[in-house]
Amino acid sequence: MKAVSGRRLAKLVESKGWRLARINGSHHIFTLEGRIERLLIPVHGQQTLKTGLQPSLMKLIPLSDDEL
Repeated sequence: MKAVSGRRLAKLVESKGWRLARINGSHHIFTLEGRIERLLIPVHGQQTLKTGLQPSLMKLIPLSDDEL
């Protein structure tokens, strides 16, 4: 799996229809109308996401490796 930064993932999430609900510090919280889940994406400059967080977020979005 290709490592991706929080900033890059946030842009991809918005292109999938998720809306930025609020920002709490460095954490961007996204919602999608009709879904209960919220996405919390840490945006720390160009630092890549942790190995466990990235696949779980990609499953919720849904997003494949090819779209990164």
